[in-house]
Amino acid sequence: MRLRTLLVWLAVVPTVAMGVQVVISSDRSVQEARHLRKDVLAGRQTGVPLYRLMTALQSERGVTAAWWSGMPVSGADLRERRADTDRAVAVFLKSSDPDQLHSDRAKDRLRDVARRLADLGVQRERADARHGNPDDAVDYYTDVISGTIRCYGDFNHVDDGALTQEGTSLVALFSAAEVVARENAILALAGPSGKLTSTRFGEFVEAVGASDYLYDTVALDLPLDDQDALQRILTSNAWQTKSRIENAIVSEHRDVSSGVVLPPDVSDWRAAYSTYSAQLNTLDESELQELLAHSDDRAAELENEVVLLVAASGAALLLVVAVVVFTTRSVLRRLRSLHDRTVAIAEETLPDVVDRLQRGETVGTDALPRPRGEQDEVGRVSDAFARVVAVSVEGHRKLADERQGFSVFASGIAARTGNLVSRQLALTEHIQDTFGQDEALLAELMSSDQLTVGMRRQIENLLILAGGEISDPHMEPMRVADLLREAAAEVEDFRRIDRHAMDETSVEAGVISQLSHLLAELLDNATRFSPPTARVAIRSELVGDGLCIEIEDRGPRVTAEKYEEMNDRLHSAPPYSVLARNAQRLGLFVVGNLADQLGTTVTLRRSAFGGTSAVVIVPAEHLVPTQESTAAPGPAKEPSPVAQPAEERRPKLVTRQRTGDPADDPAPDASGLPRRPRKEQARQAGNTAPETPPPSGSGDAPGRPALPERVPQTHMTQRLREPRTAEPVGQDAATPEEVADAWADYEDSTRQAELELRQDQS
Repeated sequence: MRLRTLLVWLAVVPTVAMGVQVVISSDRSVQEARHLRKDVLAGRQTGVPLYRLMTALQSERGVTAAWWSGMPVSGADLRERRADTDRAVAVFLKSSDPDQLHSDRAKDRLRDVARRLADLGVQRERADARHGNPDDAVDYYTDVISGTIRCYGDFNHVDDGALTQEGTSLVALFSAAEVVARENAILALAGPSGKLTSTRFGEFVEAVGASDYLYDTVALDLPLDDQDALQRILTSNAWQTKSRIENAIVSEHRDVSSGVVLPPDVSDWRAAYSTYSAQLNTLDESELQELLAHSDDRAAELENEVVLLVAASGAALLLVVAVVVFTTRSVLRRLRSLHDRTVAIAEETLPDVVDRLQRGETVGTDALPRPRGEQDEVGRVSDAFARVVAVSVEGHRKLADERQGFSVFASGIAARTGNLVSRQLALTEHIQDTFGQDEALLAELMSSDQLTVGMRRQIENLLILAGGEISDPHMEPMRVADLLREAAAEVEDFRRIDRHAMDETSVEAGVISQLSHLLAELLDNATRFSPPTARVAIRSELVGDGLCIEIEDRGPRVTAEKYEEMNDRLHSAPPYSVLARNAQRLGLFVVGNLADQLGTTVTLRRSAFGGTSAVVIVPAEHLVPTQESTAAPGPAKEPSPVAQPAEERRPKLVTRQRTGDPADDPAPDASGLPRRPRKEQARQAGNTAPETPPPSGSGDAPGRPALPERVPQTHMTQRLREPRTAEPVGQDAATPEEVADAWADYEDSTRQAELELRQDQS
C-alpha cells in the first residue's frame, strides 16, 4: 500500500468517526426535540382537555353525592355541573388522539378513559332515580378521575431531568387535589344526618393523611414561585377551615352501630371547599401550562443545540480536513523532494562522481550531499542517505586509488619489462650485424627477433590497458603505405598480408606508434583466425570523415550477436573483472582503448567473402599531405654508430621504430637468408623519393612508385666485407676494470640520450 494511501486513510478514519459521532449526537438531540414537540402538542390537544375533564368530573361527583344523600342541592346546580362535564367530554373526545402518545400504555389508558366516559349517561340516570348504591356512583367518578391522572404519568417520555421532575410534581399535585376532592365527595355522602359508614369514614381518614403528605412533599419539588403560591393556599382561611374540620371529624366523631356520626362542624366544609378547590384548580392548571411551556422551550433549546452542534462539528471537520490535507501534502511534498533529490543523486551525481574518480580526477565535498542535522523523520532519512552516499563515494575513491595505483604499478612493470625487451632487440640487431655471415645463426636470430617483437607488443598491450601511454619517437609524418608496412611487420605471420596503400597522404608524427599498434592488433587477429593458406588484405582510402583503413580476412563465419559483443568491447572501457575473464582475448580491448585515445572509429562486420572486415576511420585531424623529398635518389649511407638515434638506446618503453617490411623489403645476403633491416635504415628508406615502380608480386597498390630499397651490407667497405677471423674463446684482453668503465660510459651515454630526447619532445 502506498504511503499516500496510508496518510489518506489516517485522515479519513478519524474524520469519518467524528462525523458519525456528530450525526449520532445530532440525531439524538433532533429526536428528543421532536418528542418534546410531540409531547407539547399532545399536552395541548389532550392534556389540557383531560385536566378540565378531570375537574369537571370532580365537581359533578361532589354534587351527585350530595344530591343522592339528600343534601339541599338544587336541580339547576346539578344540571350546570353536568353541562360543564359534557362540554369537557366533548372537547376531550374531539381533540384527544391516542396516536399522538408514544407509549402504548398511555394510549391504552386514554382509550380506557374514553370508554368509561361512555357509561356516564347510565350513571346519571341511576343517580336521578336514586337506583342502586350511591357508593357505586361515587366510585365510578373516582375511577374515571384516577384514569385521567394516570394518563399524565405516561405523557412525558423525554430523557430530561428537569422536565421529568416537573412532570412528576404535576402528577402529584393532581393526585393531591383528587384526594381533597374525594374527601368532599365522602362528606357529601353523609347527607343531612351527618352519618358515614365505617368504610367511608376509614377512606376519609386515609384521604386526610394522604393530602397532608402529598402537599408537604410536592411543596419541596416545586419552583419557588409555585411554592409561594401553594403556601398561600395552604395558609388561607378556607384551608385552615378544612384542616379544623378534618381534625374535628377525626377526633370528635361518634361511633354508632350503623356507622360514624360526624361532628356539627362539618356544615362549614362545603363553603371552604368551594374556595380552596378553585385555588387548587388554578394552581394545577398553571403548573400544567408551565410544564408545556418549559417543554416547548426545551425543544427549541435542543433544536438550537443541534444547529450549534452541527455548525461547530462541521467547522471542526473542515478544520480537521484542512489540517489533514495540509499535513498530508506537506509530508508528501517533503517525501517527493527527498525522492527527487535521491534519484538525482543516484542517477546523475553519484555516477558522475564515480566516473570522475575512475578517471583519476579529484572530487570535492561540494559535489556530494551533506547532512543538515534536521530533527524530523524525513530530514533524518535525508541525512542518513547523505551519509550512505559519502560512505559509497569514499569506497569508490579507495577503489579508484587502488585501481590507479595498480595501473601505475602495472605500467611501471610493463615499462621496465619493455625496456629489457628493447635492449634485447638492440642486442639481437647487434648480433645480426656481427654474425650475419653465419646463415644458420642468422635464421635463428630472425626468428628470435620476431618473437621478441611480439613479446614487446604484448607488453605494450599491458601498458595500454593499465592506463599508460606509448611514447612516440617519430619526429616527422609517415606515409600511409609505410604505416601499413610497419604495422604488418609487427605480426608474426606477416608473409600472408597483402597491402594496398596510398602515398598522397601521411599520418602526423604524434599518433604513428598508437595507430601502428592498433592496426597490428587487428592484423594479428585477422591472421590468427584465418586459415593458414588464406591471405589477409589491408587497404586504405580517403573518405569524407578522414582516412578509411579496412582489414579483411577469410576467417570463420561470425553471428550478428557475436559482432555486437565484439563491437561493444571496442567502444567501452572494461573493468579489471572483465579483463580477467578475457585474459586470453585482450586484443579488442587494446584496440578499443587506442581508438578512444586517437578518436578513431573501429567497426567489425561480416565481409563479402564470409570472413570479418575491420573498418578503421582515422579522423582528418591526424592526416597531413605527403611532402615530396628533394634528396637525390640513390642508396643511403649507413649512419655511424655515433649518429644512431637516442631512442634505440634508451632503456624505456617506446613504440616500434621499424618501418621496413620484412616480407618485401629485406634483401637476402650472400647466404640467401633474410635479414631484419635496422630501424635507421628503414627510416632513411622511408624518406627517400621513389624512382622505379615496385617489382611484380609486391604487396603495394599497383601504379604507385615503390620506395628505394637499400640492401644491407652492400655499402660496406671492402675491409668490413672480408670474413672476420675467429677469436680464441676465453682470450678477452679487457680487464674487469675496463669492462666496468665501458659499461659506466654506456649508461652515461644512455642517460644523456634520454635527456636530449625529452628536451626535443618538450
